[in-house]
Amino acid sequence: MGSVHITVDRPEGSSAAEDRLLLATKLYETGKATLGQAANVAGLSKRAFIGVLGQYEVPIFNYSPDELREELDR
Repeated sequence: MGSVHITVDRPEGSSAAEDRLLLATKLYETGKATLGQAANVAGLSKRAFIGVLGQYEVPIFNYSPDELREELDR
């Protein structure tokens, strides 16, 4: 993952850490970043980032119904 620098005018009351966390969550949710990459963007360990994903109700595993059936059949 390359380095990108962006400048954003944050809404009053938000923090840089919160913004990084939200960005990382969305990157992971949309498949644009791996769990490790997203955790790095958020500045968290993978374990801590998994906890955040749970708070935002973002699934850790993204299987289609057919993929899940195949996995369970193994």
